[in-house]
Amino acid sequence: MIKLIALDLDGTTLNNEGKLSPKTKMVIETTITRGVPVVIATGRVLSALPQDVLRIKGLHYVITSNGANLIDMKSNKLIYNNFINAEIVEHILRTLKKYKFMTEVFTNGNAYIEEAVYNKIRQNGSPFHNTSYVLATRKPVAGLFDYILMHRKTIENINLNFENPKDRIMMRDVLARIDGIAVTSSFDYNLEICGSSTSKADALKRLCNMLGIASNEVMACGDSENDIEMLRYVGVPIAVENAKKQVKEVARHIALSNDRNGVAEAIERLVLEV
Repeated sequence: MIKLIALDLDGTTLNNEGKLSPKTKMVIETTITRGVPVVIATGRVLSALPQDVLRIKGLHYVITSNGANLIDMKSNKLIYNNFINAEIVEHILRTLKKYKFMTEVFTNGNAYIEEAVYNKIRQNGSPFHNTSYVLATRKPVAGLFDYILMHRKTIENINLNFENPKDRIMMRDVLARIDGIAVTSSFDYNLEICGSSTSKADALKRLCNMLGIASNEVMACGDSENDIEMLRYVGVPIAVENAKKQVKEVARHIALSNDRNGVAEAIERLVLEV
């Protein structure tokens, strides 16, 4: 019996336009009213959660920044956090300063990028992501690395973006030499640096322990590398049809794609039994 559902957002619950379809919203709300909580488990920072997701009736828990935060949305309180160690942040910065890749930092529920990069995106568009999304969800700061250093005790994620796939492969090897971090990804063009034990699975486990729910009573849906540990943790792992190959390999069921209401279809079939 499924007692909790964990849902990734981008590429999974949201369609290819980054929207929550009316069908998926209705199915999630129906599930909640029937006593099965739904937790959002996303790589997004808190401030970047879409309004249509925040308007889901009965939404109680949200996992953000790949598990760096577990938030009670009803009381607006932080239940649990798992940041990158402050000394390791300094090590990461020493490494990143040797390169020129676009860097983002998540801290205190917000995402920040270098002011010059923000202005360039505003003028020329983003080579990595939807331009309007970047401009709406990223805050510009002058001297990003100094800003990171100043907030090194509360760094949720540090994300790197690459125009050249070969640079991404190279940088993953570089980061592998740094102890005390985990590196994952949610898009083909990025790498996401987290604390060594930070993951959606870790935060979800904390929530399950708090609610008295066993892992085999949990269903989770995902599409990308940063979902794999979460899918391995739960009893009912679901990959959408558009998921990466390695994600499908750990899934028990393959749902329709994110652009065909795959999450809604899986919930109806396995939980609501429609």
